[in-house]
Amino acid sequence: MRGFQKNNDSLKKVQDEIFKCKKCPLYKERKKLKIFPVVGEGNYRAKIIFIGEAPGANEAKTGHPFCGKAGKVLDYLLDSVNIKRKDIYITNILKDKPPSNRNPNQKEINTCGHYLQRQIEIIKPKVICSLGNFSTKYIFEKYNLKDKLKGISKIHGKVFESQDTFEKIKIIPFYHPAVALYNVNMKKILRKDFQVLKGTKKLKDKK
Repeated sequence: MRGFQKNNDSLKKVQDEIFKCKKCPLYKERKKLKIFPVVGEGNYRAKIIFIGEAPGANEAKTGHPFCGKAGKVLDYLLDSVNIKRKDIYITNILKDKPPSNRNPNQKEINTCGHYLQRQIEIIKPKVICSLGNFSTKYIFEKYNLKDKLKGISKIHGKVFESQDTFEKIKIIPFYHPAVALYNVNMKKILRKDFQVLKGTKKLKDKK
């Protein structure tokens, strides 16, 4: 359990820093609206991490990632491959909600990306699942896959491999679950893409 405690303490330190962070204007928006940063949650020794783009309104009200309608789609997709939320870790690039749920800007990504990278380094996952274009672009650039980066419509559901500082890591980009809220047909595509995770379930037992 020492590994778990170390991760717990390290992630708690990151969480405390995020709550105190004043490096970008989203901090002021959070204080004005009396909402929460969304740090991330799940298994602190997870072998699979899911990374979205930014918290939405429901997430900011509760402090929990993917707890709204898009989260229900994600739960459905995880259930389709028999993966439990308790076995994975879920977070976003941005920890604060952008105004009017707009897309993240580069300054915000650069600021919050530092916290995300520390989360990844602490947890040391075997698989990173990026959800949507912004998350995929960030992860591909960080893990020396920039030459393979294309729009999410061209690379969704494909497995890429990169050598991280600690070991080889698989990167799997997916459409963001929210796309299924606007186009019901996308749910079938997402479900099909998620089948690739069936081959990663055994990683959960390698503690």
